[in-house]
Amino acid sequence: MSPAPFVVFGYGSLIFKPPPHVVHQVPGFLKGYVRRFAQSSHDHRGTPEDPGRVVTLVHKEDWDLFSGSDAFPDEDTVWGVAYTIDPAFETEVRAYLDYREKDGYTMETMPIYGVVDGRETIIIPNAYCYVGRKDNPSFIGSEPLPELAHRIWISVGPSGPNKEYLCSLADAVRELAPESHDSHLFALENLVKALDASAI
Repeated sequence: MSPAPFVVFGYGSLIFKPPPHVVHQVPGFLKGYVRRFAQSSHDHRGTPEDPGRVVTLVHKEDWDLFSGSDAFPDEDTVWGVAYTIDPAFETEVRAYLDYREKDGYTMETMPIYGVVDGRETIIIPNAYCYVGRKDNPSFIGSEPLPELAHRIWISVGPSGPNKEYLCSLADAVRELAPESHDSHLFALENLVKALDASAI
């Protein structure tokens, strides 16, 4: 019996900057999670002195407990892409991803859902996913949207401007699932674009 393929689910930068050695990819979504800019970035979209903000996944019930300021609706859906990696390169890709996601992320497994014949169903029972758990040192939690947007607008790191990450993710999610609801992501995008416009 051959081992199960290594499938990783991207919900942040992996959507618009996929891992290497992908042999198959399929869009899908998660249940029971929210995608939030609740993780500080010291190594990609900010610096140790001025960290930016990147997305992580938070269990919906956990987010509700400590995030009274976040009034986004329950129908928000975390869409992303499930990538199946060439088995010949699994070790190499795991090492690449572990390094790329080293700033506070932990690998977990979770089911990926899709819509088949008009019905929601599990399309991948166990995909790997990098999650910034709420007890990791880089977890920020909920910040007021205007403050969060300003932080993203001003932050720059080795991988480029933080606002570029935000806008690339928003564009990718819209293209991936035009019907998707991600109020947090799109509200931040609008605020950052307004900051851009006011600076002209």
